Amino acid sequence: MEAIKNRYEFVVLFDVENGNPNGDPDAGNMPRMDPETGYGLVTDVCLKRKIRNYVETVKEDAPGYRIYVKEGVPLNRSDKEACEYVGVKPADLKEAKKKEAGLDEKIREFMCSNFYDIRTFGAVMTTFTKGALNCGQVRGPVQIGFARSVDPILPQEVTITRVAITKEDDAEGKKTEMGRKYIVPYGLYRAEGYISANLARKTTGFSEEDLDLLWQAICNMFENDHSASRGKMAVRELIIFRHDSELGNAPAHKLFDLVEVTHKEGVTAPRGYGDYTVNVHLDALPEGVTCMRMG
Repeated sequence: MEAIKNRYEFVVLFDVENGNPNGDPDAGNMPRMDPETGYGLVTDVCLKRKIRNYVETVKEDAPGYRIYVKEGVPLNRSDKEACEYVGVKPADLKEAKKKEAGLDEKIREFMCSNFYDIRTFGAVMTTFTKGALNCGQVRGPVQIGFARSVDPILPQEVTITRVAITKEDDAEGKKTEMGRKYIVPYGLYRAEGYISANLARKTTGFSEEDLDLLWQAICNMFENDHSASRGKMAVRELIIFRHDSELGNAPAHKLFDLVEVTHKEGVTAPRGYGDYTVNVHLDALPEGVTCMRMG
């Protein structure tokens, strides 16, 4: 498959209702937030995990669409496959690279052609078995930043009880046990991303088919990931900017500035997506850039 020829930027708007979109393990699993401003945060790692999970669900490890960073699968198991492909034992890989020119490129091509997430996001493929197993580093063409809430969030700590007692010794002395969970009553989050056609052509071979799957995965990344702790989460809109060239026709930040999210008149404490207005100022769209809205 031929690599993409156009640069892209995109904006994702998603929301959460009565849930915790991304807990912080260093803060008792409360929703991540900027302590200075109170704006909520969702990490890039969290968003990419949702995309990987969707692709894995849809493709079910079909050839060319396997997932490298996968729950329950050690990374060096996949790295060993690359060694087998080039006919080198993992323990001998370091010495083999010194003797055979182009071995790194063969390994990279194998990993990119087999694993969708490497072709998309890249990967650092250095693990350890008996010795250093280094399959190299791939810089992916698709990059996603942290998502930030449009408004400050006010996490609520909710006390819960359960009738099942944990320890046998405590069974006679109490009938319930207490617990806590954090929720965000409502929050609309905005994430911004970049797709480099130059890196796709030079490095991973990220194709138009891969791009279509990425858009599909972003729009549906919460649909197979519902849980009580995350509440009701949904992608509300995906706004895509497509450049007419490989290197782009306008700076990314100027395109992101065209997307304006504001409260509807009279709304002070939003409690739903309908409380917002999303405007894309197409009249200021630079020459050579087109915009598409999905969602």
